[in-house]
Amino acid sequence: MDKRQKNLLLLAGAALLVVGSWLLFWPPQERITQGLDIQGGLSVILRAEAEPGQEVTPDMMERAETVLRNRVDGLGVREASVQRQGTNQLVIQIPGIDDPQTALDVLGETGRLEFVDVASINDTEVAALFLSSPGSDIELKPGTYAPIEIDGVRLTGEVVKDAQVAQDQTGALVVNIQMTSDGARAWGVYTSTHIGQQVAVVLDGVVKSAPVVSNAIMTGDTQISGNFTADEARNLRTVLVSGSLPVTLVTDETLIVGPTLGQDSLSRGVLAVVIGLSLVAVYVTIYYRGLGLITVGSLLAFASTFVGVLALMSMAGVFSLTLPGIAGIALTIGLAADASVLVNERILEEVRGGKSISAAVDSGSKHGIMTAIDANVVTLVSALMLYLVAVGMVKGFALTLMIGIACNVAIMFLFGRPAVILLGPVIEKRPKLWGLAPQRPSSTKGGDSRVSA
Repeated sequence: MDKRQKNLLLLAGAALLVVGSWLLFWPPQERITQGLDIQGGLSVILRAEAEPGQEVTPDMMERAETVLRNRVDGLGVREASVQRQGTNQLVIQIPGIDDPQTALDVLGETGRLEFVDVASINDTEVAALFLSSPGSDIELKPGTYAPIEIDGVRLTGEVVKDAQVAQDQTGALVVNIQMTSDGARAWGVYTSTHIGQQVAVVLDGVVKSAPVVSNAIMTGDTQISGNFTADEARNLRTVLVSGSLPVTLVTDETLIVGPTLGQDSLSRGVLAVVIGLSLVAVYVTIYYRGLGLITVGSLLAFASTFVGVLALMSMAGVFSLTLPGIAGIALTIGLAADASVLVNERILEEVRGGKSISAAVDSGSKHGIMTAIDANVVTLVSALMLYLVAVGMVKGFALTLMIGIACNVAIMFLFGRPAVILLGPVIEKRPKLWGLAPQRPSSTKGGDSRVSA
């Protein structure tokens, strides 16, 4: 295979890559996953605090992360993430959620479920509330109640095996609880000896339901009612199934983005990228003429490949486009243009040095690309370090920057260098049109020169 055939094969590969990229990313609004700052959603940083006299341990944080991940999954959202930050913080991002405030409330609940004998509550005001309005949402003061304990088994969230949302005979929403074997045995003993008495189902110190024991429940299958809405029933079920948190979570930072604001930001970001790409294309075309047109072709191939890779990663579920990510895309456009400028300038330099255009195009494109790669490697290392140490949406900036650098290098070898080499004979016929007219040294008559005032 000669040199011309090799370059034609590389150009064919670049063309297939561009066409494949377009098939992958079109229409982009459907093929590329959007982050919460674009499609709207909730981003929250929670700080873990242990009980007085205790310290937050790695085991506690691991358990808290698992519980929160289960709660997020129970909310029925996609592309949500839960990550640890430092020694006592958790970063949660939930894009596209309809009710961010409710989700925030569910995430922050300790999830401490207790079955309490109402008669044992040591608070006269609360006792009066149970008599006057025996419904739910009665707040109990710490130290005035304790969970039921039978034969060493405490009836808390630890005995809950599963929970499901259902409807009772009247059509009202309820939460059905299935208990473990120990919990069912203790619950059976209690309910069989307390028929006609009231028992409170308490979650984080608030009574969610206070039914009267009508018969012995020996299987542990128990129903919680409380005039729930669909969201309340589902959230209660999520908290019960995920278990209780080993620490108290305090909100350090909350960002709630509405979808309208996010889409407006996306439109502005895309417009900025398009304007930047257009200005670069106009500049290189005016300055480098024909070589500038090759640069424009490289930029278009680069942009197509870049967006295609983002669509492919979105399909694999490992990428979400954020506003910092759009900033990374804009920066890589500048890096791609800079690489083409280095190649063009190296070719011009070799032509001015006396080389033929064909030789200058071959040698200059090679050395210019190697110089551009050296510069890109430095940026790549910086982006990699930023990606490894950053948290949240800043990672999106670093990730798109790294992907852009990889795409830029690929297009330089697949399109930029082969195109300029194959066009070498055409350039040689009309070098001025391609911005490659060699500069000739000025000459003087008579063989000498004088300086006069």
